[in-house]
Amino acid sequence: MQLTFETVTSFAALALQGIQREYPNKLGQVLGSDHDLKTPRQLHPAFYGCFDWHSAVHSHWMLVTLLQRFPKLPQANTIRQVIHQHLTTENIAQEIAFFHTPHNQSFERTYGWAWLLKLSEVLLKWEDEDAQIWKKNLQPLTNFMVQKYFDFLPKLQYPIRTGQHPNTAFGLSFAWDYATVIENAQLKELIEEKARIFFLKDKNAPANWEPNGFDFFSPSLQEAALMSRILQPKDFATWLQGFLPNLTEGQPKNLFIPVSVTDRSDGKLVHLDGLNLSRAWCFREIAKAFTVSTQDYLLKAANQHFEAAIPNVTSGDYAGEHWLASFATYALFSTNHSPF
Repeated sequence: MQLTFETVTSFAALALQGIQREYPNKLGQVLGSDHDLKTPRQLHPAFYGCFDWHSAVHSHWMLVTLLQRFPKLPQANTIRQVIHQHLTTENIAQEIAFFHTPHNQSFERTYGWAWLLKLSEVLLKWEDEDAQIWKKNLQPLTNFMVQKYFDFLPKLQYPIRTGQHPNTAFGLSFAWDYATVIENAQLKELIEEKARIFFLKDKNAPANWEPNGFDFFSPSLQEAALMSRILQPKDFATWLQGFLPNLTEGQPKNLFIPVSVTDRSDGKLVHLDGLNLSRAWCFREIAKAFTVSTQDYLLKAANQHFEAAIPNVTSGDYAGEHWLASFATYALFSTNHSPF
């Protein structure tokens, strides 16, 4: 899996345009009164663009990630200026205030929460003057999101196994990554406890039912990617043998065949381009637990999915362009298997 500098530049251009594009916009809020009828920018001054809140968040993550890895991006100065405008203390305070409104305390649970922590994680890792300012300004919302996990997870009795936003395994995976970076033992213990309760006894996943028509996650691979974080490699290999018994031999075949999209102007159908990309990062994450020969097999599957999706990231239709580049970027940089 590789990208040219020109492709990376095009990704940055998409995200930079998107985070400043207020409409069209899917707010996803619950109205409590006429007073709640406000514009996206009024409600979410930091993350008002990219069609929806979570896409704005992970587009900020992608721009920071690309700036860190490619400091000579032609848009570098503009990206810094725009992020400075968005991630102010005042804007972040307004974002937090929205979550405190009576009908929106579950807003973006847990997909948007997870991406917010991923944004914070990349800022923590980057010793850059601007990044440290953004990290400081974002920290109150980051702390708030961590507390949301502590409030919500003890109440969640059953995992959500959908191939879309509420997927529990995905939400736990990114929270685990953040907790690992900041060495938050309490958060890691809670995530591990819930992961073991939810998934440790799972056997023979019905992966032959995948995908559903609107999926951008593979429920089975996303679960496996989480457990590869939680369990030691030997224990994970044993667990995976029970959960997806023949995964390392290329079964079930449907997980190894990239999916196709019939209409990229349809905001739901284009999810399947994202499925190819998230499958790619899951295969890469799972591969870390195995020997080189098995790694090569899983990495080949990741490459095939990535290569199938990458030409469609810049399809020309906003339905996919407002978010797919973030998935492609994460698929590239989510593991130690460097694509460059």
